[in-house]
Amino acid sequence: MSQDLAGASLPSDSGLPVNVEIGVAFVDLLGFDENAGTFRATVDIRMRWMDRRLQDPASSASAPPQTFTDKAAEQKLRQIWVPPVVAANQRGAAAASAYGLRIYSTGAVELLHRVTADFDVDVDVAKFPFDRQHLVIEAKVDGLPLSQVSLRFGQPELDFSRASRDADIAGWSVGSVDLRSSPALGWYNVPQARVLASLEVTRQPGLIVASIFIPLLASLLIPLLAMWLNRIENGVFQVDTFELVNIIIGGLFAVIALNFTVYSTYVVLADGDNTVNRLFALNYLALAVALVVNISFSRFNMVAGWFGPWVQEQTYYVLMWLIPVIVMVLAATFLLAAYV
Repeated sequence: MSQDLAGASLPSDSGLPVNVEIGVAFVDLLGFDENAGTFRATVDIRMRWMDRRLQDPASSASAPPQTFTDKAAEQKLRQIWVPPVVAANQRGAAAASAYGLRIYSTGAVELLHRVTADFDVDVDVAKFPFDRQHLVIEAKVDGLPLSQVSLRFGQPELDFSRASRDADIAGWSVGSVDLRSSPALGWYNVPQARVLASLEVTRQPGLIVASIFIPLLASLLIPLLAMWLNRIENGVFQVDTFELVNIIIGGLFAVIALNFTVYSTYVVLADGDNTVNRLFALNYLALAVALVVNISFSRFNMVAGWFGPWVQEQTYYVLMWLIPVIVMVLAATFLLAAYV
């Protein structure tokens, strides 16, 4: 509800603050751009409050309310007091906006604002691809302190605040809506009423696991193969170092190409700590370790020169299995931490 539709003073005859009951329903979800940190949705913001100046003593309490919609509602809203509530995280102008208004003979007022717009959202991909995001509508009182207008919600607002059956986003499962009171600080640190309506959506990981994580895990086998393919007899390696180094360098280019592809599609993954970044780091580390092991053992025979051929042979056998076990345990740990 925008400030320019508020046309009267606060209904303070019942004392302050004026209590406004608020709920938010998600009518439709039109898109979610996690890279840009925005989602587009059609939402219904419902507010209810009491203004005794609008009482009609001549009507009974059970009389039907006066009902206004669209232009008639906007015209009536200019004549009465309306809570100056805005969607603080709305980005840009609304693509569509409409109002419905009911005024009861008791002085109770119910305003329904249906708006289609883009909204900012904080995206947390720490548990990607098993992550859950919260699409939030930040309803905040604009310009009036908490001591004058408060936003509240009870069971009727909780029942109203839900996602419709038609609300759907490709690649995501739509969950429930949660309401939370979280006052914001205005000028001079004066608190203002704010309610966060959060719709939980859960990522469907199937396609992502197939297109990102299977190649990431498969690329971990490249440095391991560079160690397993070699063999040692009487302390002498049988495969030329040049061939194994070629395998490692080829694996490096494969990981770089996969890195570029993933971050081009999921820009949001490039920053912060998440499963994809951990697996990429593990890939680079495994390639570096395999390169060091092959050059120091196979090319320069460093261990043999220091401790003899037998020690080099036994040390290589240990590393040939110890390094893969460590790599696989770390990879499984990263995936399990994201899943739990």
